[in-house]
Amino acid sequence: MPRPPVSPPDLSLLGPQRLRPTLGEAMATLGTEGPIAAITAGWQDREAEDDELREHLGARTVNLELYRRAEELFADDARLLAGHRRRQDSLRDLQDIYRRRLRHAMAAARELLAEPGDSQLLDQARRDAIAAVRRLDAEHLEAVRRIHRRFRREVRPDRRAGLRRQRAELSRLLSGCEALAIAGGHVAVLLNRLRLFDVLYLAGQRPILAWSAGAMALADRVVVFHDSPPQGAGDAEVLETGLGRLRGLLPFPHARRRLRLRDPLRVRLLAERFAPATCVALDEGDYLTHGDNGWTAEAPARRLTGSGEVATFVGPLEAAD
Repeated sequence: MPRPPVSPPDLSLLGPQRLRPTLGEAMATLGTEGPIAAITAGWQDREAEDDELREHLGARTVNLELYRRAEELFADDARLLAGHRRRQDSLRDLQDIYRRRLRHAMAAARELLAEPGDSQLLDQARRDAIAAVRRLDAEHLEAVRRIHRRFRREVRPDRRAGLRRQRAELSRLLSGCEALAIAGGHVAVLLNRLRLFDVLYLAGQRPILAWSAGAMALADRVVVFHDSPPQGAGDAEVLETGLGRLRGLLPFPHARRRLRLRDPLRVRLLAERFAPATCVALDEGDYLTHGDNGWTAEAPARRLTGSGEVATFVGPLEAAD
């Protein structure tokens, strides 16, 4: 019997594109020939410098210019700008408090995981320490949600005339595009603009290709991380609620540079802390797709495991379990 046709992927997560671009290859699997909407808002003032992106996509891109649009909105709407600044100030204060609490919780978890032995008491203490970090992360995310709800209640962005005009223009542009490509850059700036213009809603069922900060913004939570920063404890931090489109995946772009993947303790702590989401390292050449049968690694990919190992897999994600 002939096999049923396989639908093109609705989501493609790629490794960083600068050194080893895979965007063109991923785009080819979609079978589209029309324009592709591009989001480079994470580049901020360099948003329009998208020549390389246009080259990868065969000059088919329509840059949605979300950063420029937001700056124009803020310049024309003092109330929206003031509300946005209050929200960002509150989020920064909240992050600072969370970071100080997280430092102690993570230190306890690392110390107990590093303690030799496997007694029942020690194993329970380790589980409790990781559970404490998970509770802190969850409390922080709920506090972030409260700040966003307050912004929507006080500012009513959906009723701002300028924002409604911009969304209508974006809807018109997207109606002529066959897919959406979301680049990296500053993840908080990118996420704020995606949320402000409600771009994923406007994009409807169009396939999405994302990398670096673009991939991070699509998760259910945005985690910023660096195991060996110039200063600080090197603790991964939950920064924000994400857009919730990754269906159980938590991406870690530029993983070789930012994570100690050969440190079983750190790998285990990340994997167990964010379970049941699957923590996936994304580096140059990595390429995952989501379709009818879930997530598939189109090239060898790596996932962090609760045993402290980094498991490599190709094909369906379940094959790595």
